[in-house]
Amino acid sequence: MASPSPKSPEQSEKNKQYDRQLRLWGDHGQAALENGHICLINATALGTEILKSIVLPGVGAVTIVDHNIVSDEDIGCNFFLECSSKGLNRGSETLRLLLELNPAVQGHAVYEPAEQILRDNPDFFKSFSVVIATSIPEKTIQDLAQHLWDINIPFVLCRSVGFLGSFRIQMKEHTIIETHPENEQIDLRLDVPFPVLAEYLDAFNIDAADLKDHGHIPWIVILYKAVQKWQKTNQNRWPMSRKEKNEIKDIIREFIKKDENGLPIEEENFEEALRAVNTALVPTFLPVKIQDLIYSSSAINLTKESSPFWIMCSALKGFVEAEGKGKLPLRGVLPDMTTSTEHYVKLQSIYRAQAVMEAEIVYRKVQEIVGQLHCDSISEADVKLFCRHAYDLHLIKGSNIVEEYRLGNAVTSYIGRYLEEPDVMMVHYILLRSAEKFQSEHCRAPGEWEPEGDIAKLKTCVTKLLSDISCTPFPKDDHIHEMCRYGGAEIHSVSAFLGGCIAHEAIKIITKQYKPVNNTFIYDGASTNTATFTF
Repeated sequence: MASPSPKSPEQSEKNKQYDRQLRLWGDHGQAALENGHICLINATALGTEILKSIVLPGVGAVTIVDHNIVSDEDIGCNFFLECSSKGLNRGSETLRLLLELNPAVQGHAVYEPAEQILRDNPDFFKSFSVVIATSIPEKTIQDLAQHLWDINIPFVLCRSVGFLGSFRIQMKEHTIIETHPENEQIDLRLDVPFPVLAEYLDAFNIDAADLKDHGHIPWIVILYKAVQKWQKTNQNRWPMSRKEKNEIKDIIREFIKKDENGLPIEEENFEEALRAVNTALVPTFLPVKIQDLIYSSSAINLTKESSPFWIMCSALKGFVEAEGKGKLPLRGVLPDMTTSTEHYVKLQSIYRAQAVMEAEIVYRKVQEIVGQLHCDSISEADVKLFCRHAYDLHLIKGSNIVEEYRLGNAVTSYIGRYLEEPDVMMVHYILLRSAEKFQSEHCRAPGEWEPEGDIAKLKTCVTKLLSDISCTPFPKDDHIHEMCRYGGAEIHSVSAFLGGCIAHEAIKIITKQYKPVNNTFIYDGASTNTATFTF
């Protein structure tokens, strides 16, 4: 009778609850999320759907700023309002039901309009990780955007009207260490092996190995030996072209043992080596985007206020110029392969030990910089994480929404370029902006009272905006008619989809993992098309 398999360690209730998302952003990402505080301005159907998808994963706290009273229209499109909610404050009612989803989340409701808070208590917004706003007037958009830009708080402006929706992310600067690329580049250093690795690789003799050992040679060794053999007749060059890599594959096939009939024996490790030729035989180099980061003014001209990211970039530059000899720190991650446990553990320990050593060098440089600047310390764990992901660091330099609304030359030429294409999503952007302008002039959404009568008024707003952009009017009024037919109403399914998307972006911003949209997202629910634009 087979012995029972060992039991896995018991998970805490919290880990059970958040198991799936912990696989996405890890314990440190979850900790960052739990320290986050989201401010939502206006608990519309869209705003509530955003908070739902942020409360469920366990954000630390949410604050709803909403002075509106629950109406029949609110109850009709917002699943977090009940019939008994009518006549009560919309923010407190939605918050009550939202917090039932996750008792660990703290919630607060503020009954004042955003305009009043901006006027009387502008420091109110300093305590938030992200501010999200829906259904606010055009002037408030610009005042709030400018204030949040000045105090460096990320801002997400959201719209949901009929089948159309959009969001615009405003951030001065957003740095990402863990971008989670779909195809992470393998870092094996086969072209420039460090001494311990070179000694390990050179110790193998593929031709002399018996059949059992031959089938357990790591494919990294097979590639290294094949390249060495190829280099003897190619001036020690590194194989780069497709033709040269095919020659490497031919050498690997020569290494495969033959049976008594002279036919190649199937060996999985050699098949893996053949598959890895195109992905693993990449020369070690300093990516241009990382070079731009570590030599940027933010990494060179450090101050006491510099973020840990830029301090670590400066330390990384010092490593690249000295100990790294033009190379980034080793990742220290070994891909899966068919080999013996002994070989894999040995190879893994070699890569990990080198990666730890190089990360320690960077950490010492970080400590020196911190000591010189007299700023807050940076943990060794953070530096190791930074070195592990040094190849995929990413920086987003954002733009101010106010500049977009002022329609400067860069913005108008950008919009005009996209409007030249037929059936583009930029048309929806123009309509949403024009609907905002209509609301600021008439104190109601287009079509809310007189769908037919508002068509001409909305067309005037659209024509004025297109004129400011130096574009010709739309040849047809179909989109204008449709916007008036919406009457400013929210469709729950559209808001639910868009709310999930915006919640994802907010989580990316708080955890500083994955790349958020830069910076505008448009959704057309009628055609299910989406588009992103960078204003």
